[in-house]
Amino acid sequence: MKNFWVRLGSSITLVAIALLTVFYGGYILAAVLLFTSLFGYRELLVALKLTESVNRLKANKGFKIIWLENIGYLTITFYFIIMLVSGEVSLLFIVVILSLIVFMAGYVFSYPRYHIRQIMEAFFCVLYAPVMLFCIYLTRSLENGIFFVGLIFISSWICDSCAYCIGMLFGRNKLAPKLSPKKSVEGAIGGILGAMGAGALYGAFIVNRLVPELSVTLSFAAICGIGAVIAQIGDLAASAIKRNYDIKDFGKLIPGHGGIMDRFDSVIFTAPVIYFLALLVG
Repeated sequence: MKNFWVRLGSSITLVAIALLTVFYGGYILAAVLLFTSLFGYRELLVALKLTESVNRLKANKGFKIIWLENIGYLTITFYFIIMLVSGEVSLLFIVVILSLIVFMAGYVFSYPRYHIRQIMEAFFCVLYAPVMLFCIYLTRSLENGIFFVGLIFISSWICDSCAYCIGMLFGRNKLAPKLSPKKSVEGAIGGILGAMGAGALYGAFIVNRLVPELSVTLSFAAICGIGAVIAQIGDLAASAIKRNYDIKDFGKLIPGHGGIMDRFDSVIFTAPVIYFLALLVG
Protein backbone atom coordinates (compact mmCIF):
# COMPACT_ATOMS: atom_id res chain seq x y z
CA MET A 1 0.00 0.00 0.00
CA LYS A 2 2.85 2.37 0.82
CA ASN A 3 4.38 1.76 -2.62
CA PHE A 4 1.00 2.56 -4.20
CA TRP A 5 0.85 5.99 -2.54
CA VAL A 6 4.47 6.70 -3.44
CA ARG A 7 3.76 5.75 -7.04
CA LEU A 8 0.58 7.83 -7.09
CA GLY A 9 2.39 10.85 -5.68
CA SER A 10 5.11 10.56 -8.29
CA SER A 11 2.51 10.21 -11.05
CA ILE A 12 0.67 13.35 -9.93
CA THR A 13 3.96 15.26 -9.79
CA LEU A 14 4.93 14.08 -13.29
CA VAL A 15 1.55 15.05 -14.72
CA ALA A 16 1.78 18.48 -13.10
CA ILE A 17 5.27 19.06 -14.52
CA ALA A 18 4.14 17.84 -17.95
CA LEU A 19 1.12 20.17 -17.96
CA LEU A 20 3.14 23.19 -16.89
CA THR A 21 6.00 22.66 -19.32
CA VAL A 22 3.67 21.92 -22.24
CA PHE A 23 1.59 25.00 -21.41
CA TYR A 24 4.60 27.32 -21.42
CA GLY A 25 6.37 25.51 -24.28
CA GLY A 26 9.39 27.20 -25.86
CA TYR A 27 12.72 27.11 -24.05
CA ILE A 28 11.17 25.85 -20.80
CA LEU A 29 9.82 22.74 -22.52
CA ALA A 30 13.10 22.29 -24.42
CA ALA A 31 15.12 22.54 -21.20
CA VAL A 32 12.98 19.93 -19.43
CA LEU A 33 13.23 17.61 -22.43
CA LEU A 34 17.01 18.07 -22.54
CA PHE A 35 17.29 17.26 -18.85
CA THR A 36 15.08 14.18 -19.35
CA SER A 37 17.07 13.08 -22.39
CA LEU A 38 20.45 13.38 -20.66
CA PHE A 39 19.23 11.37 -17.68
CA GLY A 40 17.67 8.77 -19.97
CA TYR A 41 20.92 8.51 -21.92
CA ARG A 42 22.87 8.00 -18.70
CA GLU A 43 20.46 5.29 -17.54
CA LEU A 44 20.84 3.44 -20.82
CA LEU A 45 24.62 3.61 -20.62
CA VAL A 46 24.53 2.14 -17.14
CA ALA A 47 22.03 -0.56 -18.16
CA LEU A 48 24.18 -1.54 -21.14
CA LYS A 49 27.27 -1.50 -18.89
CA LEU A 50 29.01 1.14 -20.99
CA THR A 51 30.06 3.44 -18.14
CA GLU A 52 33.22 3.09 -16.12
CA SER A 53 32.65 1.36 -12.79
CA VAL A 54 33.17 3.16 -9.50
CA ASN A 55 35.92 0.71 -8.61
CA ARG A 56 37.80 1.48 -11.79
CA LEU A 57 37.60 5.21 -11.11
CA LYS A 58 38.92 4.65 -7.60
CA ALA A 59 41.71 2.50 -8.95
CA ASN A 60 42.74 5.38 -11.21
CA LYS A 61 42.89 7.63 -8.12
CA GLY A 62 40.62 10.41 -9.24
CA PHE A 63 38.24 11.67 -11.90
CA LYS A 64 38.77 10.43 -15.40
CA ILE A 65 37.11 11.84 -18.52
CA ILE A 66 35.24 9.07 -20.30
CA TRP A 67 35.00 10.13 -23.94
CA LEU A 68 32.50 7.44 -24.94
CA GLU A 69 30.00 8.81 -22.44
CA ASN A 70 30.80 12.49 -22.99
CA ILE A 71 30.47 12.29 -26.78
CA GLY A 72 26.86 11.31 -26.18
CA TYR A 73 26.20 14.20 -23.81
CA LEU A 74 27.72 16.68 -26.26
CA THR A 75 25.87 15.18 -29.22
CA ILE A 76 22.50 15.34 -27.44
CA THR A 77 23.05 18.95 -26.36
CA PHE A 78 24.23 19.92 -29.86
CA TYR A 79 21.18 18.23 -31.38
CA PHE A 80 18.80 20.15 -29.12
CA ILE A 81 20.49 23.48 -29.89
CA ILE A 82 20.44 22.87 -33.65
CA MET A 83 16.80 21.84 -33.65
CA LEU A 84 15.79 24.77 -31.44
CA VAL A 85 17.53 27.28 -33.68
CA SER A 86 16.40 25.83 -37.00
CA GLY A 87 13.22 23.89 -36.28
CA GLU A 88 13.93 21.90 -39.44
CA VAL A 89 13.18 18.19 -39.04
CA SER A 90 15.29 17.49 -42.13
CA LEU A 91 18.39 18.38 -40.08
CA LEU A 92 17.78 15.30 -37.96
CA PHE A 93 19.33 13.11 -40.65
CA ILE A 94 22.46 15.28 -40.75
CA VAL A 95 22.83 15.27 -36.97
CA VAL A 96 22.47 11.48 -36.84
CA ILE A 97 25.13 10.98 -39.52
CA LEU A 98 27.53 13.42 -37.84
CA SER A 99 27.00 11.68 -34.50
CA LEU A 100 27.90 8.33 -36.01
CA ILE A 101 31.05 9.81 -37.59
CA VAL A 102 32.12 11.31 -34.24
CA PHE A 103 31.57 8.01 -32.42
CA MET A 104 33.54 6.12 -35.07
CA ALA A 105 36.35 8.68 -34.94
CA GLY A 106 36.59 8.21 -31.19
CA TYR A 107 36.59 4.45 -31.70
CA VAL A 108 39.47 4.69 -34.17
CA PHE A 109 41.66 7.02 -32.11
CA SER A 110 41.13 5.10 -28.86
CA TYR A 111 41.54 1.65 -30.37
CA PRO A 112 41.64 -0.99 -28.90
CA ARG A 113 40.11 0.37 -25.71
CA TYR A 114 36.53 -0.17 -26.94
CA HIS A 115 34.87 -2.90 -28.98
CA ILE A 116 32.70 -1.93 -31.95
CA ARG A 117 29.70 -3.38 -30.10
CA GLN A 118 30.16 -0.77 -27.37
CA ILE A 119 30.34 2.04 -29.93
CA MET A 120 27.13 0.92 -31.62
CA GLU A 121 25.37 0.56 -28.28
CA ALA A 122 26.46 4.06 -27.21
CA PHE A 123 25.24 5.45 -30.56
CA PHE A 124 21.94 3.63 -30.03
CA CYS A 125 21.61 5.26 -26.59
CA VAL A 126 21.78 8.70 -28.22
CA LEU A 127 19.10 7.85 -30.78
CA TYR A 128 16.75 5.86 -28.56
CA ALA A 129 15.52 8.48 -26.10
CA PRO A 130 16.95 11.97 -26.82
CA VAL A 131 16.24 12.18 -30.56
CA MET A 132 12.73 10.77 -30.27
CA LEU A 133 11.76 12.77 -27.16
CA PHE A 134 12.46 16.02 -28.98
CA CYS A 135 9.37 15.27 -31.07
CA ILE A 136 7.37 16.47 -28.05
CA TYR A 137 8.84 19.94 -28.63
CA LEU A 138 8.23 19.68 -32.39
CA THR A 139 4.60 18.72 -31.78
CA ARG A 140 4.13 21.62 -29.36
CA SER A 141 5.57 23.98 -31.99
CA LEU A 142 2.90 23.10 -34.56
CA GLU A 143 -0.16 25.26 -35.12
CA ASN A 144 -2.53 24.29 -32.29
CA GLY A 145 0.32 22.11 -31.06
CA ILE A 146 -0.58 22.77 -27.43
CA PHE A 147 -3.62 20.53 -28.01
CA PHE A 148 -1.91 17.87 -30.11
CA VAL A 149 0.95 17.36 -27.67
CA GLY A 150 -1.54 16.17 -25.05
CA LEU A 151 -2.23 13.14 -27.25
CA ILE A 152 1.32 11.91 -26.65
CA PHE A 153 0.67 11.54 -22.94
CA ILE A 154 -2.88 10.26 -23.35
CA SER A 155 -1.65 7.56 -25.74
CA SER A 156 1.12 6.59 -23.33
CA TRP A 157 0.03 7.12 -19.74
CA ILE A 158 -3.75 6.69 -20.05
CA CYS A 159 -3.17 3.58 -22.13
CA ASP A 160 -0.78 2.23 -19.49
CA SER A 161 -3.25 2.87 -16.64
CA CYS A 162 -6.21 1.36 -18.51
CA ALA A 163 -4.18 -1.65 -19.62
CA TYR A 164 -3.12 -2.26 -16.01
CA CYS A 165 -6.65 -2.04 -14.62
CA ILE A 166 -8.32 -4.13 -17.34
CA GLY A 167 -5.49 -6.66 -17.21
CA MET A 168 -5.85 -7.04 -13.44
CA LEU A 169 -9.63 -7.54 -13.70
CA PHE A 170 -10.04 -9.54 -16.89
CA GLY A 171 -6.58 -10.61 -18.07
CA ARG A 172 -6.44 -14.26 -19.11
CA ASN A 173 -4.31 -14.51 -22.24
CA LYS A 174 -0.64 -13.53 -22.00
CA LEU A 175 0.51 -10.85 -24.43
CA ALA A 176 4.26 -11.44 -24.30
CA PRO A 177 4.95 -13.98 -21.53
CA LYS A 178 8.71 -14.09 -22.04
CA LEU A 179 9.06 -10.30 -21.82
CA SER A 180 6.35 -9.25 -19.38
CA PRO A 181 4.39 -12.14 -17.84
CA LYS A 182 1.81 -9.85 -16.21
CA LYS A 183 0.69 -8.18 -19.44
CA SER A 184 -2.36 -9.66 -21.13
CA VAL A 185 -4.11 -9.38 -24.47
CA GLU A 186 -7.23 -8.17 -22.67
CA GLY A 187 -5.19 -5.49 -20.92
CA ALA A 188 -3.62 -4.37 -24.21
CA ILE A 189 -7.04 -4.05 -25.86
CA GLY A 190 -8.36 -2.22 -22.79
CA GLY A 191 -5.42 0.18 -22.97
CA ILE A 192 -6.09 0.96 -26.64
CA LEU A 193 -9.82 1.47 -26.08
CA GLY A 194 -9.16 3.54 -22.96
CA ALA A 195 -6.74 5.80 -24.82
CA MET A 196 -9.21 6.18 -27.70
CA GLY A 197 -11.99 7.09 -25.28
CA ALA A 198 -9.80 9.58 -23.44
CA GLY A 199 -8.70 11.09 -26.75
CA ALA A 200 -12.31 11.47 -27.90
CA LEU A 201 -13.37 13.09 -24.60
CA TYR A 202 -10.35 15.39 -24.69
CA GLY A 203 -11.22 16.43 -28.24
CA ALA A 204 -14.95 16.83 -27.63
CA PHE A 205 -15.01 18.61 -24.27
CA ILE A 206 -11.76 20.57 -24.29
CA VAL A 207 -10.33 21.15 -27.76
CA ASN A 208 -13.60 21.53 -29.68
CA ARG A 209 -14.88 24.02 -27.12
CA LEU A 210 -11.71 26.09 -27.17
CA VAL A 211 -11.16 25.88 -30.93
CA PRO A 212 -14.56 24.96 -32.50
CA GLU A 213 -13.26 25.04 -36.07
CA LEU A 214 -10.93 22.09 -35.46
CA SER A 215 -13.64 19.43 -34.86
CA VAL A 216 -11.15 16.79 -33.77
CA THR A 217 -13.15 14.29 -31.69
CA LEU A 218 -12.92 11.36 -34.12
CA SER A 219 -9.42 12.17 -35.35
CA PHE A 220 -8.13 12.45 -31.77
CA ALA A 221 -9.69 9.08 -30.92
CA ALA A 222 -8.02 7.50 -33.98
CA ILE A 223 -4.64 9.11 -33.24
CA CYS A 224 -4.75 7.93 -29.64
CA GLY A 225 -5.66 4.41 -30.75
CA ILE A 226 -2.63 4.27 -33.06
CA GLY A 227 -0.47 5.90 -30.41
CA ALA A 228 -1.59 3.36 -27.80
CA VAL A 229 -0.47 0.46 -30.00
CA ILE A 230 2.93 2.08 -30.50
CA ALA A 231 3.16 2.93 -26.78
CA GLN A 232 2.77 -0.74 -25.83
CA ILE A 233 5.48 -1.70 -28.29
CA GLY A 234 7.75 0.89 -26.66
CA ASP A 235 6.96 -0.50 -23.22
CA LEU A 236 7.76 -4.05 -24.31
CA ALA A 237 10.95 -2.89 -26.06
CA ALA A 238 12.18 -1.41 -22.78
CA SER A 239 11.27 -4.65 -21.00
CA ALA A 240 13.29 -6.59 -23.56
CA ILE A 241 16.36 -4.41 -22.96
CA LYS A 242 16.06 -4.88 -19.20
CA ARG A 243 15.75 -8.64 -19.58
CA ASN A 244 18.74 -8.78 -21.93
CA TYR A 245 20.86 -7.06 -19.28
CA ASP A 246 19.16 -8.65 -16.25
CA ILE A 247 17.99 -5.48 -14.50
CA LYS A 248 14.67 -4.65 -12.86
CA ASP A 249 14.62 -0.88 -13.42
CA PHE A 250 16.71 1.59 -15.42
CA GLY A 251 17.16 3.84 -12.38
CA LYS A 252 15.70 5.21 -9.14
CA LEU A 253 15.13 8.88 -10.02
CA ILE A 254 11.30 8.66 -9.86
CA PRO A 255 10.02 7.08 -6.62
CA GLY A 256 7.72 4.14 -7.25
CA HIS A 257 8.42 4.11 -10.98
CA GLY A 258 12.17 3.63 -11.38
CA GLY A 259 14.16 5.78 -13.76
CA ILE A 260 13.39 8.15 -16.59
CA MET A 261 13.46 5.29 -19.06
CA ASP A 262 10.99 3.27 -16.97
CA ARG A 263 8.41 6.08 -16.98
CA PHE A 264 9.01 7.43 -20.49
CA ASP A 265 9.57 4.14 -22.35
CA SER A 266 6.22 4.40 -24.13
CA VAL A 267 6.37 8.20 -24.58
CA ILE A 268 9.67 7.78 -26.46
CA PHE A 269 7.93 5.71 -29.14
CA THR A 270 4.67 7.62 -29.14
CA ALA A 271 6.10 11.15 -29.53
CA PRO A 272 7.37 10.86 -33.14
CA VAL A 273 4.25 8.96 -34.26
CA ILE A 274 1.90 11.59 -32.82
CA TYR A 275 4.03 14.35 -34.36
CA PHE A 276 3.68 12.96 -37.87
CA LEU A 277 -0.03 12.17 -37.39
CA ALA A 278 -0.56 15.75 -36.14
CA LEU A 279 1.06 17.01 -39.35
CA LEU A 280 -1.50 15.03 -41.35
CA VAL A 281 -4.51 16.17 -39.31
CA GLY A 282 -3.32 19.77 -38.84
